[in-house]
Amino acid sequence: MTKIRAAVVGYGNIGRFSIEALEAAPDFEIAGVVRRNVAEIPAELAPYKVVTDIRELGHVDVAILATPTREVEKYALEYLAMGINTVDSFDIHTSIIGLRRSLDAAAKKAGRVAVISAGWDPGSDSIVRTLLEAAAPKGLTYTNFGPGMSMGHTVCVKSKAGVKNALSMTMPKGDGMHRRMVYVELEDGARLEDVAKAVKEDPYFASDETHVMAVESVDAVKDMGHGVHMVRKGVSGKTQNQRFEFNMSINNPALTAQLLVGVARASMRLTPGAYTMVEIPVIDLLPGEREDQIAHLV
Repeated sequence: MTKIRAAVVGYGNIGRFSIEALEAAPDFEIAGVVRRNVAEIPAELAPYKVVTDIRELGHVDVAILATPTREVEKYALEYLAMGINTVDSFDIHTSIIGLRRSLDAAAKKAGRVAVISAGWDPGSDSIVRTLLEAAAPKGLTYTNFGPGMSMGHTVCVKSKAGVKNALSMTMPKGDGMHRRMVYVELEDGARLEDVAKAVKEDPYFASDETHVMAVESVDAVKDMGHGVHMVRKGVSGKTQNQRFEFNMSINNPALTAQLLVGVARASMRLTPGAYTMVEIPVIDLLPGEREDQIAHLV
């Protein structure tokens, strides 16, 4: 069996768990890791080539973009033009359509595939929402996140001036409403009110109730656990009062990384263009022959 050669771009939480998911996958080979700093390489990366330029890794089938959301488009456009498929966990919901249009044009021009917003929300939760709406076309779905750490929101806070370290926790209020609890370690001379203003004005936080608090140590309150409780009440045909619930409790970056590996696999089976997870046959996220999976799952 010819294995899929995957590169991991970025080595934060998602990058680290992506390596673990690739190591456990029977049909992947790790081409290497791309990161800004190659002077200090973590011990667990000793078996792999660590570079600053993906070209140094030789042939790469797919790049797993474990980068901050706001850097995804830049890297994806570059790698697609080089003939490499890309997958990412872009998580700004209101910007997904724009990113899909941009990468769709680039992927088709290069004859490659980009899978965007492939995490658990957006991502696997999007698939569940789609299935529930198919089951009850009329109705409302409420997605309640947390309590838990939001990686995208945390990275956003860390980028603000005056912030040395940060943690953004999502707390469910019910009916799809959320409260953001943000904990920051301030740099010397930084003012909490300035940081709080910058955070609350960012699109990541502008739509939610947000509280920003200074702490001595973010590590003392950090927890990567997260979860979701999804509820849909609606109508199947003309029958009222259909109710569905979906729950999960997860390690946030580990699940995101596992799904990124799944869509990296699926990207090798798709025609050129950009896709979200709801557009991909879910069976293609699994290794092995499709007929074998059908016999197992159906």
